[in-house]
Amino acid sequence: MQECRGRRSPVVEHSAEFRFTDEQNQLRAAVRKFCAEHFDEQTVRTLMESDPPFDAKVWARLGGELGVLGLSVPEADGGVGGTLVDQAVAVEELGAALACGPVFGTVFLAIPALVAASSGPARDELLAELVDGRRTAAFAVPERAGALGEVSVRADGDALTGTVERVVDAGAADDLLVAANGPDGVALYAVDAAAAGVQRRRLVTLDLTRPQATVELSNAPGRLVAGPAEAERVIEHALQVGAALLAVEQVGAGQHLLDLSVDYAKSRMQFGRPIGSFQAVKHKLADLLVDLEHARSTAYHAVWALTDGSDDPALAVSIAQATCSAALSRIAADTIQVHGGIGFTWEHQAHLYFKRASTDAALLGSAEQHRSRVAELVLDNAEPGRVPRVADGTPA
Repeated sequence: MQECRGRRSPVVEHSAEFRFTDEQNQLRAAVRKFCAEHFDEQTVRTLMESDPPFDAKVWARLGGELGVLGLSVPEADGGVGGTLVDQAVAVEELGAALACGPVFGTVFLAIPALVAASSGPARDELLAELVDGRRTAAFAVPERAGALGEVSVRADGDALTGTVERVVDAGAADDLLVAANGPDGVALYAVDAAAAGVQRRRLVTLDLTRPQATVELSNAPGRLVAGPAEAERVIEHALQVGAALLAVEQVGAGQHLLDLSVDYAKSRMQFGRPIGSFQAVKHKLADLLVDLEHARSTAYHAVWALTDGSDDPALAVSIAQATCSAALSRIAADTIQVHGGIGFTWEHQAHLYFKRASTDAALLGSAEQHRSRVAELVLDNAEPGRVPRVADGTPA
């Protein structure tokens, strides 16, 4: 697989089979411009302490005007009819701007789950509303490194009872997608967050731009989205897509921080010289570039693997998450170091990205969990007749 380039050089060769199109480059420019207008640093600081922690009108414009929320949703379901690569291009720019809104719950997880589910009244209605930006959603499904975790919610008919801890975007979501155990196994339900029997306790979190809440259900009415026959497949698909898009978002944030550090190193004078002229600073920035390009390659490869299925998606996604979580954490910490005293202050934006990096590193599986999963897929569960395919950059 050939290496992806930075945000400022958007024509990218991702592999022998993939290259960003002119339309995708135009999409990147449009989303970047939108973010510059609506998610500047001061706006982000204001929104993250608001209730709800995003601007509903801006969110609706992302869906209805730009079509960014449904880029990979088929046209028959109200989406743009693009690919997951298109969605990733937009997500990278949203990550670079720390865009406030339920991107994680709605775009990363809920919409992919609904796309993977069979058509039905609840699924079709909710998907159309999420794509248009008229409603938002959170994914109240326990997970462990991209796989379905232990489900604690019980379903008695269509009444759901149980608690789901630390659900991202649940505090302000209009709908919740909830996994629940019934007599025939795990099923996925849509629950109106304003319905009787639904309580949400907002949590104090490190990253205010990515709020979380504990969801408590007591005979809450649910609408079936995916029955036991397909729920596990739907949930695991959503978790894989979510982890891949999270990796791309981390790349976008990392690129912004690297650009910020390079600009500062060029302008900050010390001993009559820009600090970027000192070898220690140059080496640190070069190392960050290597980390970022490595992360970009793994992130877009995971998206590519999910798009055409020619690689093992589970393996590609875990490699991407293990790489991108660690890379953004390093880049965020070293950005503060490059900026010196000002980088440690509340007034500087570096701390916002540092907190996002720390939070993202714990979502959808830590780097350590994903490395363990890679070892399981490649070593522990490998069989002579079924060896996981790892892309080498040649056509499949």
